[in-house]
Amino acid sequence: MYHQVSAPLGGLGWSALVAALPLLVLFVLLGVFRVRAWLASLVGLALSLVVAIVAYGMPTGAALNSALEGAAFGLFPALWIVVNAIWIYQMTRRSGHFDVLRRSFARISDDQRVQGIIIAFSFGALLEALAGFGAPVAICSVMLVAVGLKPIKAATIALIANTAPVAYGAVALPVITLAKVTGLPLPDLSAMTGRQVPLLALIVPLVLIVVLDGKRGLRQAWPAALVCGGSFAVAQFLMANFGAVELTDIVAALVSAAAVLLLLRVWKPRPADPAPTSGVAPSGAGGAPTVVRTAAVRTDTRVDVVRAFAPYVAVIVLFSVAAVPAVSTALAHTTRTFSWPGLHVANAGGKPLSLALFKFDWLANSGTVLFVAGLLTVPLLRLRVREAVRSYGETVVQLRTAGLTVMAVLALAYVMNMSGQTATLGLFLAGAGGLFALLSPLLGWFGTAVTGSDTSSNSLFGALQVGAANGAGLSPLLMAAANSSGGVLGKMISPQNLAIGASAVGLAGKEGLLFRRVLAASAVFVPLMCVLVYLQSTPILSWMVP
Repeated sequence: MYHQVSAPLGGLGWSALVAALPLLVLFVLLGVFRVRAWLASLVGLALSLVVAIVAYGMPTGAALNSALEGAAFGLFPALWIVVNAIWIYQMTRRSGHFDVLRRSFARISDDQRVQGIIIAFSFGALLEALAGFGAPVAICSVMLVAVGLKPIKAATIALIANTAPVAYGAVALPVITLAKVTGLPLPDLSAMTGRQVPLLALIVPLVLIVVLDGKRGLRQAWPAALVCGGSFAVAQFLMANFGAVELTDIVAALVSAAAVLLLLRVWKPRPADPAPTSGVAPSGAGGAPTVVRTAAVRTDTRVDVVRAFAPYVAVIVLFSVAAVPAVSTALAHTTRTFSWPGLHVANAGGKPLSLALFKFDWLANSGTVLFVAGLLTVPLLRLRVREAVRSYGETVVQLRTAGLTVMAVLALAYVMNMSGQTATLGLFLAGAGGLFALLSPLLGWFGTAVTGSDTSSNSLFGALQVGAANGAGLSPLLMAAANSSGGVLGKMISPQNLAIGASAVGLAGKEGLLFRRVLAASAVFVPLMCVLVYLQSTPILSWMVP
């Protein structure tokens, strides 16, 4: 059995610097040298293996097995979810019903800024609440392209919007996991997290407006952004503190969408320019859109509209049914958990790592639910079986490079986690004493950026946050919640999600460009969350801690 070492080079500082090399190289290759994501991920993986074997003394076989388990996790469930989500879109596009969906959103509002908020934030939050694991980014990206956004902008909007709902995504799985690994009460953790992430919900729709149409968009469409974010934040806070934690994002998403629809009955955004008769006007100077309104070209029958929305209604219904406790328990009985062959790892305290256990939840899995929804889509859209099979094949081909990226990134994450590189970085940040409250969200951000999952980040650093809090005289509850709240901000720059977003809109290989687009948003949100958590650790905002 391999026993992790916290400071293999003697000093924690030098050990942390070496441990961070694979990630530093990965992000520099993506953001500076614009290397394709799959190649950058493979380079990062190779470097993590070298660090694990040479610096940490991890046996070569164990290091390679760690990478294999991570790659397997990337294949299932990560890619299984994304392939089936995009398959549904491919079938709606092939049948012509995605155009009906686009025109339906145009009838709700012919303003692309409002459409972007409803689709990326409200509908995306609902998908995150039910599925998570990349499905919101995959589905919302292609829906935004369908309403007239350029592919790179559509993927950027979908990634930025996929923040505030993440802490309670996948039926609150991140918070529930955090409670398990820390031993803290779930209601208290939910309440504390619900006093941090709603602040993001207030800001994110405003940022989306700026990304869509700059300062002009903010001047003209801020009421829609404020109503959407404000209603979501209030509903999320109330559910997280006083309701069923599993329903937090579901309620918040539905409330925000309803609030915007009610607003549109009494208010319309002022157009920047005269609306065109159809389509989208050309871009203005500097690539900024000069027209933000679209117009439906034809009138669809009620039957066409129902069929266009039917696949996504099926997704929501199936996920809702799967979340029912009795059904969820029954599905969980089909899950098989086993130790990954040849992988025996213990942490610095001598306890075996649960990460070496591979969970094969072939039926109780978001990807399987999406696959069933896809099967239902075939008769709902009156597609031939041959067309559905062809669409699935096209989806697999489209995602081939994204699949390699996802598998390589998760292989890198598992090598870093198993060898102890991640723990070294966490301990280095935890050594900041009282200032750890300022750095605490960075741990969650870092964990999600590497793994693409707030749930995985909480699994990695939840217990570490509590231990560091006790050593620094801080609230364990506050630091644990900060891990999850900070983690939601790492999702948009995770190579896994960048690959999903780029591939969904046909930009595989352009992940570096997408990374630079979303990095600015992450750079704004992360310091804001760090300052909030720090103030909550002081008398200024300590009244917010349960």
